[in-house]
Amino acid sequence: MNSIKIHFLGASGTVTGSKFYLETPELNLMIDCGMFQGLKELRQLNWSTLPIDASKIDMVLLTHGHLDHTGYLPRLLKEGFKGKIIGTAPTLAVTRIILLDSAKIHEEEAEQANKEGYSKHNPALPFYTIKEAERTLDLFQSKEKDEWITLSEHIRFKYRYNGHIIGATFIELEIYGKLFVFSGDIGRLHDDLLDAPMRPKYADYLFVESTYGNKLHPKEDVESILSGLIKTTIHERGNLIIPSFAVERLQSLMYLLWQMYKKNKIPNIPVFIDSPMGNNVLSIFEQFPHWHKLPMNEYHAMCNHFNIITSYADTWKTIDDPRPKIVIASSGMVTGGRVLTYLKQLIDVASTSVLLVGFQAEGTRGRQLLEGAHELKLFGKYHPVKAKIHHLESLSAHADQSELLDWMKDVDNIPETVFLIHGEPTSLDAFSVKIKDVYGWKVHIPKLNEVRGILI
Repeated sequence: MNSIKIHFLGASGTVTGSKFYLETPELNLMIDCGMFQGLKELRQLNWSTLPIDASKIDMVLLTHGHLDHTGYLPRLLKEGFKGKIIGTAPTLAVTRIILLDSAKIHEEEAEQANKEGYSKHNPALPFYTIKEAERTLDLFQSKEKDEWITLSEHIRFKYRYNGHIIGATFIELEIYGKLFVFSGDIGRLHDDLLDAPMRPKYADYLFVESTYGNKLHPKEDVESILSGLIKTTIHERGNLIIPSFAVERLQSLMYLLWQMYKKNKIPNIPVFIDSPMGNNVLSIFEQFPHWHKLPMNEYHAMCNHFNIITSYADTWKTIDDPRPKIVIASSGMVTGGRVLTYLKQLIDVASTSVLLVGFQAEGTRGRQLLEGAHELKLFGKYHPVKAKIHHLESLSAHADQSELLDWMKDVDNIPETVFLIHGEPTSLDAFSVKIKDVYGWKVHIPKLNEVRGILI
């Protein structure tokens, strides 16, 4: 008998901070290495040293490039990690963009906090620097999907296509003949840019994301809702601000607006794309055409249609532009990025509309706006919310409860345990009940920093 220890170091009892550490007799592996986002007590956990010896981790396997799955990697190096960081080629390309952008934001925020004196820390330090992020990139090693990769005598793994964002996969990890399946984030069955996720056929231990484990995405007429918002924006000579995740949602929104314009469903209103990271991600679609459904001629025509902002000076020119306009800026949960500058100037203007798309985690400004906050704290100061707030949940890149159940339906055996991860408590509880009712499988909801021993 061999023993494996699984440490649930993130995305356990909460959505973000994905980190799962497996100690085996042959190798020590980490699946994903993300940052916590949202509630202050979660964000503060990012600054705590992990309760494991990072120098003993042999490799990190990434499911995809999002910050809550990759953003802790430079800190892991500071804690002593020297192993390999493995992902698909587009995942590593996205991760590179996200880490460098994140480091730049960390440095800028620390600099601004020190200049304006709104941090409790003196001096305020960046979570990690651009140099530290660059050192992380040296450990990257890309692997193809759908191929078994041997890591040691009794351990191998395979990446399987998962939709969600470009490059995203779930992981089939075989250890001493037992199959551990880590879902990562599961995409939608129907997506304008990406194919439907593949499904696992077998799993002894199944680790499943539960972001929307208690919800079905509404059947919304997205084009009609967007068209109405744009007409109102033009009529009121206002601004429609769409905070967007730089990876996938930005590109999906661009494609949607481009298609609507081509079909004469919206007028030729100026659309500004203000997301340096999102612009870089656009180039990944050109670099990896086999990972998405967007034809290259459509890609180029779409990019030419929009005003793509590259400099911060142009951000201010856009704010001062008196024309009715649409601004798509990151980040999607209003936690940082260029969108904060727009909201600081325009959130207290009644002719402003803010359209939230996708999941808004607890403790984020996006969640506050969604729940009717009358004021928003931006750069250390409170600003009254006079803008109209709207939400389009059906544009989420995450599978809903029905799609999550569909993703599991081809599993032929009865898993020994299904671990529910990446969810808030109400979502985890509801999804646990649903899986037991539908499949009769044993479900466990791990707590943060729980350690689970498995004999195989």
